[in-house]
Amino acid sequence: MAADVVTAWATQLMAELEDIDRRTKALTAGLTLEQLNWQPMPSAWSVGQCLEHLCLGNEMYFPPIAASLVGEAVSPVQEITLGWFAHWFIRSFIEPSPVTKRASAPGKIAPGSHVELSVIHRFLSSNQDARQLIRRAAACDVNRIRFANPFVPLLRFTVGTGLKLTCGHERRHLLQAQRVKQSPGFPN
Repeated sequence: MAADVVTAWATQLMAELEDIDRRTKALTAGLTLEQLNWQPMPSAWSVGQCLEHLCLGNEMYFPPIAASLVGEAVSPVQEITLGWFAHWFIRSFIEPSPVTKRASAPGKIAPGSHVELSVIHRFLSSNQDARQLIRRAAACDVNRIRFANPFVPLLRFTVGTGLKLTCGHERRHLLQAQRVKQSPGFPN
């Protein structure tokens, strides 16, 4: 596959990931283990749990996306086009907005009750993996190639949808982590 293909969608998603990395570093700079694991209430996630959830999601999502690209011909597209279901799903459950529905995380990607500081590096590394995956996918028709969804086996999103979903999911939970840090009672 051509590794030097540049597409508008890949450039946009890479920029989003760079912004997420920058915001994550600012959010977590100097955090103690106590701060990383502090929860505003027992049912709410800590900053660390938000990051671990994203790590687990990326670790589950990226291998099937990568596998779907194997052997695909070079045939880049400039934009990701979402079908009606993918658009509805991202708008309803993934993108941070007032209309996004709350849903419990699938058990496979539910964070543990205590998170180590290493989760910060692990999350940033998973975003590096995402950028490598985007570079590989940029050479392909991401609007045609589908991958096996690790959460709902009967649901097969396109690679473009999966990559767009990943960035939206990260924005959503990074905002959640920022709200935790701004909560009254956050340890100093």
